[in-house]
Order: sequence, then structure tokens, then C-alpha cells
Amino acid sequence: MIFMDYKFETPVLASIGTDKYRCSITWRNGSFYADEPVDMGGKDMGPDPYTLLLSSLASCTLITMRMYADRHGWDIPEIRVETNMYEEEKDGAKVAVIDRDVIIDSAATDEQKVRLRQIADHCPISRILHGDLKIRTFMQRQGTEETKQILYANKDIAVVWKPDLCQHSTRCFKGLPEVFDPKVKKWINPEGASSERIIEQVKHCPSGALSIRKLEP
Repeated sequence: MIFMDYKFETPVLASIGTDKYRCSITWRNGSFYADEPVDMGGKDMGPDPYTLLLSSLASCTLITMRMYADRHGWDIPEIRVETNMYEEEKDGAKVAVIDRDVIIDSAATDEQKVRLRQIADHCPISRILHGDLKIRTFMQRQGTEETKQILYANKDIAVVWKPDLCQHSTRCFKGLPEVFDPKVKKWINPEGASSERIIEQVKHCPSGALSIRKLEP
């Protein structure tokens, strides 16, 4: 079976209203604001997107180096990281360059510093930025009364599929393959799992192509 193993059980949620350009970011343990600086039309009430990106790399670098130093019993009270970025032209295309400066003021040996510099490149965020990164964007839609609908029902519920809205996120069959199988013609088997599990999985459809209709007893 293939399962979509997301990093977080609850996604990071961001929203923006009409207050330029303050975004509310909600994560598993609270919320904070992101914003743009004043010269970009914002109010500078929180870190801007570039700062958040650099902060992610810096914090991941520090945590990874701290884990390594502690595991080896090295006496290094403090490690600091400075990050900044710029763009340069290369072969007619713009390339983003991130500089990461690691600063250790304690009496760490040069051998330890060299090793920690190597470890920095192995932090998870570094690997993501260096690797093949794919960003998938989905948009929830409602459709109209004329939008084609196909129903797959058990005794409790009907799974409503609107093929014209489907954006093929793969969340359905990777999350509940015993119900959703795109390799067969009747690709939704409403008897493959409990109605409760099916309802929960359909909630994760990002396009509006799947919905649930409760059946009358």
C-alpha cells in the first residue's frame, strides 16, 4: 500500500484579510503574524516571507549542529548562524544564493568546527533546498448545478465525485487505498472502510471534487 506521509498531522494554516499585508500563521502550538516591511506597503508587524525562509534554514542548522555536538559530548555553549540571500545572473537566468555564516566563539577545535560545518549541510531544510523541490497548488471549487456528479454509496453515505473539479492531488487513494483505487473503473469502493473513515478522508480533498452526502435511513 502507498500512504501519503505528511510531515504534520495538521497543516500550517495561513490567512490574510484586507489589512495590508498582515498574514496570520497558525501552527500546532499557536499563531503569529507575517508581514511586509513599510517600504513594501506593509506595517512590519512580523517577519516577511524571506525572513521566514532564512529563519527556517538557520534554526534547522543550529538544531542539527547542537544535536551532533551534544551527542559527541563537545563543550560548546553557544552556536550562532547568520543567513542572508541575494540573486545573481547565471546563463541568462536568475539564481538565488543563500549565505550561511556559522559563528562559534568558544574554545572549539578547528577539527570540531570543520565537522560542524559539514553537519550544517545535512540539516533537513538544507537537504530540501538543495534537492528536487516540487510545489503543488490546489484550489477548492464548488462547481454548479450542471457540474457532472458520480455517486458511490453504501448504506450510510454517498461519496460524490465531480470529475471536472478533480485536480488529482492523490490524497484520497494514498490516504485510504482500500476505498479509492484509480486503477479500476469503479474507482471508489464505499464498502472498503467504515463510513467514518471515508468521511474523514474526503475532508482532505483540496479541490472540491469529493464530498459526502448523508443518506436517509
